Amino acid sequence: MLSLMLIAVIVIALTFDLINGFHDTANAIATSVSTRVLTPRIAVMMAAAANFIGAVFLSTGVAETISKGLVNGALEQYVIVAALLAAIIWDLITWYLGIPSSSSHALIGGLVGAAVVYAASFEKVVWSGVLDKVVIPLVTSPLVGFVFGFLIMKALFKICARSTRMAVHKVFSVLQIISAFFMALSHGSNDAQKSMGIITLALVSAGLLDQSAGIPLWVIVACATAMAIGTSVGGWKIIKTIGVNMIKLEPINGFAAETGAAIVIQVMTALKAPVSTTHVISAAIMGVGASKRLSAVRWSLVKNIVTSWFVTIPATMLLGAGITFLMQLFMG
Repeated sequence: MLSLMLIAVIVIALTFDLINGFHDTANAIATSVSTRVLTPRIAVMMAAAANFIGAVFLSTGVAETISKGLVNGALEQYVIVAALLAAIIWDLITWYLGIPSSSSHALIGGLVGAAVVYAASFEKVVWSGVLDKVVIPLVTSPLVGFVFGFLIMKALFKICARSTRMAVHKVFSVLQIISAFFMALSHGSNDAQKSMGIITLALVSAGLLDQSAGIPLWVIVACATAMAIGTSVGGWKIIKTIGVNMIKLEPINGFAAETGAAIVIQVMTALKAPVSTTHVISAAIMGVGASKRLSAVRWSLVKNIVTSWFVTIPATMLLGAGITFLMQLFMG
């Protein structure tokens, strides 16, 4: 039987997925909207559909990393609630400020901070898993995204050197729709799995699921649906930051950034690494801009974005720890 606290975990986890959806809508469609290849409404609906497909059909490896690769053993349900609340608070703050931060790292930071306070020691956390699956990808995936965006754009410059600007614009206006769908599919395949993993961890902790079992189908579908609904709302502030404020984009630039980012995310998903799709697409856009000339990128904005990347995990660790501590006081 589901306890009230377990029900609360499921509801809050799905709420986090919904917020993640509208917070990270920009990851898939910002470039398509800014280049006017797609209208905002059509872009958002396409991203929602692709997120759902990616979340349901592509992989559950990242969810398994979250559910059993970051903490040792079971946790009390209130600890998981604290981790989710920490991530939600951080997402809402960064959304309000228009900063494309990582929902994934916010959730992981909240979980680690909550687990440390719950156990009153650092031994509850699988630090090797945090290092291998979180910290290393945190650094490497944006760098690889930057390089892929840079190299793909350079290659396209050479391929299209003898074509007219109008012809290039026409061809890549179509291709960018495909790359945007690919990016949204990749986002769903990685990001929706974080909540799947959290709910599965809660079910294991409640004794309702064996730790060796896979991710239940109903959890997969529920999380995919929540993310799709959130995506359909659209996070317009962050769309403006990524698609407009960072560099001036044309369809060929959007195609290069989305394709490079999606490839990186798919590789990381195959490695079961919960990477930040926000970091990867932002870095790929930076790489595309730098391939033109360094001054094409607004580096002052980039500095603020990158700072938020490195602040997210420690900030949400503190939030998760603080909320867990307050819950322990409240429950006596």
